[in-house]
Parts: sequence; C-alpha cells; structure tokens
Amino acid sequence: MAEQHPIQGLMYTAMQSIRDMIDVNTIVGDPVESPDGTVIIPISKVGLGFGVGGSDYASHNAKQGENGQNLFGGGAGGGVSITPVAFMVVGKGQIRLMPVNPDTNIYDRIVDMVPVAIDKIAELKDSFVAKREAKKEEKNSETSDFSEF
Repeated sequence: MAEQHPIQGLMYTAMQSIRDMIDVNTIVGDPVESPDGTVIIPISKVGLGFGVGGSDYASHNAKQGENGQNLFGGGAGGGVSITPVAFMVVGKGQIRLMPVNPDTNIYDRIVDMVPVAIDKIAELKDSFVAKREAKKEEKNSETSDFSEF
C-alpha cells in the first residue's frame, strides 16, 4: 500500500478546519422572535479562500533517492469573510427582506413594492365598484319614488 504524501495531510487539515468553521447557519442565521411575534432571520454572504502548497527537497547529506531521505516543506492558509446582507422579517401575514445596505438595487425595491401596489389597486377598484353600486341604488330609488305619482 502506498504511503500518504505529507501534502495530503495538510490539505485534509485545512479542509476540516474550514468545514468546522462554516455551516448553513453562517449564511442563514438563527431566527430571533420579537415580543410582537415577528420573526427576524439574519442573512449573510460568506467568502472563502485557502491555499496549500509544498515541495520535496533532497537532504544535503544524502543523495536523492538514497534511503528515501527526501525532505518535505509545505504550508496551508485560509481566510473567511462573513458580511451581513439583509434581514428576513416574517410576521403580520407577510415576509419582507430588509437589506442592510440602503443603496440596494432599484429592481429589488420595485419587487418589494409590487404587493403593496396590487393591494392599493384592489382597494381602489372595490371603492369604485361600491360607489357605482350606491349610485345605481340611489337612481333606482329615485325612479321608484316618481312611479308612485
């Protein structure tokens, strides 16, 4: 069975450390419930980078390949960046995404406003229909009043 190269150990250790640091709760945080029943969920962006490298050197005292006396030098490094992006607010029959950065994309703001606009249009339509029905009812009652004469 072939012996494992030292670089494999470095890579395994680096990957295990990164896996232990980051899980799904790093991106979508634990929900927090406010006193009024609204649930707030933090959303973050995670950036990750790492590098592993190494080299085999022959010993100064031994010829390369003699007694398997090659020396190994290597290293590993990594970094993680976690940036808060938004908060998802769930409550009062709606879900809203509240961005941390107020300079969000105009398209995102328009998408957030669409449900409100639809509700306003529905209210206006209902109001218009109710006024129209009231006018018809008033006109019918006036017509019936004149028919008695």
